[in-house]
Amino acid sequence: MTQNKALIEAIRIVAVVVIALAIGFVITAIVSDEPVAAYTALLTGPLPKISFENGFELKNINRFGNWMEESTTLILLGLAVAIVFKARQFSLGAEGQMLLGALATAVIALKLSLPFPWHMILALATAMAIGFLWGLLPGLLKAYLAVDEIVSTLMFNVIALQLFDLLLFNWLRDPTAGFVGTVPFPESAVLPLAIPGTRVSWMIFIMLAAVVIVWFLVERTPFGFELKMLGANRKFAEYGGINTKRVIAMSMAVSGILAGLAGAHLSMGLLKRLTINLSPGLGFEGIVVALLARNDPRWVLVAGLFYGYLRTGAQIMERSSDVTREVVLIIQAIIILLITAEQLFPRLQQWWRERRGAEVAVERG
Repeated sequence: MTQNKALIEAIRIVAVVVIALAIGFVITAIVSDEPVAAYTALLTGPLPKISFENGFELKNINRFGNWMEESTTLILLGLAVAIVFKARQFSLGAEGQMLLGALATAVIALKLSLPFPWHMILALATAMAIGFLWGLLPGLLKAYLAVDEIVSTLMFNVIALQLFDLLLFNWLRDPTAGFVGTVPFPESAVLPLAIPGTRVSWMIFIMLAAVVIVWFLVERTPFGFELKMLGANRKFAEYGGINTKRVIAMSMAVSGILAGLAGAHLSMGLLKRLTINLSPGLGFEGIVVALLARNDPRWVLVAGLFYGYLRTGAQIMERSSDVTREVVLIIQAIIILLITAEQLFPRLQQWWRERRGAEVAVERG
């Protein structure tokens, strides 16, 4: 029964993606003089091209790298949001936790001198610790003082952004640079490359390990059981002896670890320095990934790859065609809205059954 349900869900998602892409093509055809070429860029742009002119050669590997870079950050953020959503909480704090995670790596990278890999490991551990603490604070406020987690996490995001700007401007900034940013991180504090010719770093392996660990945490540990019980019914969980306050606080704290890692990926893996406007709004994209995955850590991997592919393809489509960014964003939004519309197919199925029932009744006279 469970396998049939999973198969039906997979078919539903595939069907919705096809419908959404078809709608997107119609929109592209309306606004573009070359809709086929533009949409081909969206659908195939992130894929590397194989050439046999001078032997086996992969071209456009940098585009494939862009896809992996986007997806790695999105998957970490999606995991962060999924843990909180499992507990039926609605934290919006991934943005601030990501910023402070990146800030922590810059402090360790630029203010300490250590050999590789200890410098890199310490920077990563500090980002995770800062994310944990920045998630724990609103978790404690919600658990013990009943402070609304949406309001508190949004306010903590504002505080994190101001701390980020303050320390970057007054302490970490490179005064000789023509932009607001730090000097490049030393090699000892940078994540090594995983795919030559791209910026894909060792963080892709850390991300894959995080998917496995979060799945194990949710599905195979007492904490995961408590998390799901809390999400199902808080009063029932309390009646069963679960310390729901501790679970609420810890769910937000563990979520912060993953968001902190996402920030470390931006600073240590992609930019290899800290800059102003690091990646505004990216923390909220994790909500989309978690919703697409139904908060299942295994599907977060698939959803993050899909959404990262969509974002990368949209950027290529914008650069290589006459389709503007606004149209690209509309197409992205339609795809996401249709996929997350849980009641679309059940209602269509109900409509079809009622219609068939009416036809059968008419035939029987």
